[in-house]
Amino acid sequence: MNAPHDDRAGERDGTTHFGFRDVPTGEKQKLVGQVFSSVARNYDLMNDLMSLGVHRVWKRYFVGTAQVLRGDSVLDLAGGTGDIALLLKDRVGDTGRIVLGDINGDMLRVGRDRMVDRGRVSGFEYVQCNAEALPFPDASFDLVTIAFGLRNVTDKDAALREMHRVLKVGGQARVLEFSEVTAPWFKPVYDFHSFNVLPKLGKLFANDADSYQYLAESIRKHPPQAELRGMMEAAGFARCDYRNLSAGIVAIHTGYKA
Repeated sequence: MNAPHDDRAGERDGTTHFGFRDVPTGEKQKLVGQVFSSVARNYDLMNDLMSLGVHRVWKRYFVGTAQVLRGDSVLDLAGGTGDIALLLKDRVGDTGRIVLGDINGDMLRVGRDRMVDRGRVSGFEYVQCNAEALPFPDASFDLVTIAFGLRNVTDKDAALREMHRVLKVGGQARVLEFSEVTAPWFKPVYDFHSFNVLPKLGKLFANDADSYQYLAESIRKHPPQAELRGMMEAAGFARCDYRNLSAGIVAIHTGYKA
């Protein structure tokens, strides 16, 4: 069921992948935007369906093991509905700064509304931005995170270079992303859930099977663990490493600005 991961072959002829489809490179951002505008209000449901609820544990571990101190400045890309930012705010405290960056305005609005509903209004900034061209000066942040967003970026190499650019020296970048399952016995079970169960659940609970089908396909097109580590090294990061969670369903990648 897994499809090839070679994005660069398509980029050379002006195409890239949107799930298992090849589309003109310039169109992917719009198509991905339509998906996330569609699922914005059901984003937590989407993650629950895709991970059977375990995404909440993954996110807590992702933030809990991050290199961050009270008073730090943090950029959370693909910040979505604010799950990661909310957890990070508890780490940086009242003197810290959390910037939620997302290319999709609908996702940002959902995140901002949720923060207001929870009474968490201070210490957060919301910036609609493209991860491939961040609107921040060099060396602006102590930590840059992106959770379940890198696979939807058209030019992942450019996004990683930008994450490196806006980090302070000694700062950490962390990527939490669905990855390649490592246990052979589990792959057919995982594929069945992704391609047979997930779209049906999306149709049943969100009346949107197509978006959930794309999300399952996008996972299979994302670079596997070793390849993504190499991409981070090529972007300039030092001490790159990754940790698999749940048999490689997701992986946490880490790199530092030397």
